[in-house]
Amino acid sequence: MRIIGKEFFGDLEKKAVESPRKRAHFNFHKSIDEDIHRLCIAADPETYIRPHRHSRLDAWELLVILKGTADVLIFDNDGTVKERIELSVSGETRAIEIDENTFHGFIPHEKGSIVLEVKKGPYLPTPESDFAPWAPAEGSENVPEFLSRLKKASPGTKLSC
Repeated sequence: MRIIGKEFFGDLEKKAVESPRKRAHFNFHKSIDEDIHRLCIAADPETYIRPHRHSRLDAWELLVILKGTADVLIFDNDGTVKERIELSVSGETRAIEIDENTFHGFIPHEKGSIVLEVKKGPYLPTPESDFAPWAPAEGSENVPEFLSRLKKASPGTKLSC
């Protein structure tokens, strides 16, 4: 049994702050081969998660906010924002299920924002074709400027690197 509470949140937040990527994961699944993956992700506003999709069959993804506030952006294939959904423990929306083949991004608003992610396993590395071609790769010199635009983007905004 695992309990998700203040102590768990504190440990995960500390790992995110100490990480160069400004995020940390905790896997509840015991093996990458399991049929369903369950993990908590703590992320700070400085983190960059490159917009991506999950193209394999039935590759849905469920995100449930557990602490803080974050936006999920849904894009068309050309990088235009279709929707911006705020997930907040004190707001109207706490979870979103993202369909397969849907480009999406995740933008935390507060330090220590934590989401529970549930998705179909087994783990397969993300193929390059599932990363948005209009978004810079993690570590690229273009990331800071792109992340700034991503944080301000509203439906109808077209993004490119």
